[in-house]
Amino acid sequence: IAAIQGGCIGGAVDMVTACCVRYATADAFFCIQEINIGMVADVGTLQRLPKLVPLAVVKELAYTGRRLPAAKALGYGLVNEVFDSAEAMLAAAMQCASEIATKPPVAIWGTKQAIHYTRDHSVDDALKQMGWLQGAIWSNAHVREAVTAMKEKRAANFPALSPIKNFNEFGL
Repeated sequence: IAAIQGGCIGGAVDMVTACCVRYATADAFFCIQEINIGMVADVGTLQRLPKLVPLAVVKELAYTGRRLPAAKALGYGLVNEVFDSAEAMLAAAMQCASEIATKPPVAIWGTKQAIHYTRDHSVDDALKQMGWLQGAIWSNAHVREAVTAMKEKRAANFPALSPIKNFNEFGL
């Protein structure tokens, strides 16, 4: 979850385009500044931004280095909501994070995987991927705990995920 106030410039655009939820204050703006210093935006802006806003908008921003105000960013779908104050924005970001934190971690992970896969593949391929994903998730203790907690009308207490100390342990 990104909370953006004031200028979101260069590498900051790289970072916020990697976020799933983006909130901004009314004074926020986005700028692909690299072009103004003879560089090409590198660490994700040009790879992620075209998946979030219309391509013509990305090209205009990338070629000119112009600022994109928060209100226009909202209209293009780059931000989820614009707030009048930093306090209101941070409260909304914390509320969203708190709500997400009550959900089964494996379900959040699986949902994110499905959304990102669907964005880049056909509906048919995405449905096939979903079958594999659901097969793995349904056997997870988080699903059992979520269903039990719902039946018992209580907050869920999800077991901790197994920590990965090193991806090499799994041949990744």
